[in-house]
Amino acid sequence: MLVKVITIGKLKEKYLLEGIKEYTKRLQAYTKIEYIEVSDESIPDKCSDATAQMIKEKEGFKVLSKIKQDDYVIVLDVQGKQIDSLELSNKMEQCMINGKSTIVFVIGGSLGHAKDILNRADFSLSFSKMTFPHQLMKLILVEQIYRAFKIMKNESYHK
Repeated sequence: MLVKVITIGKLKEKYLLEGIKEYTKRLQAYTKIEYIEVSDESIPDKCSDATAQMIKEKEGFKVLSKIKQDDYVIVLDVQGKQIDSLELSNKMEQCMINGKSTIVFVIGGSLGHAKDILNRADFSLSFSKMTFPHQLMKLILVEQIYRAFKIMKNESYHK
């Protein structure tokens, strides 16, 4: 199983990078994980809806170029379905049982996802109705992926 995490923009915050590095190390016992950062588009201060849509489409095109046809795609979206850690673990395990060799998680940029990304998604996941910085979401997501594998293996992990 390969897990890919695709994000818009480059993560620079050292404390977040350290946290992701720790969970990546822990995940090595369960799966291969790959991080893909696609460049974000600059957003003007007074961004019109049309400009925002164009920016999302450009970013979405870059993301779609990193996804293969047979990948199972989970987008993180505030409008997605909220599930608990056990349900995420079950969903990932079902992907493996159904022969999916790659699960791709996509974290959008500050403007969200393009419609093409949402349409390509096999599942739309919301961690909360609250808005989080997409850089922080990457760390939270990687921790949840690690937790999902611990659950699959019936191994203890704090609840």
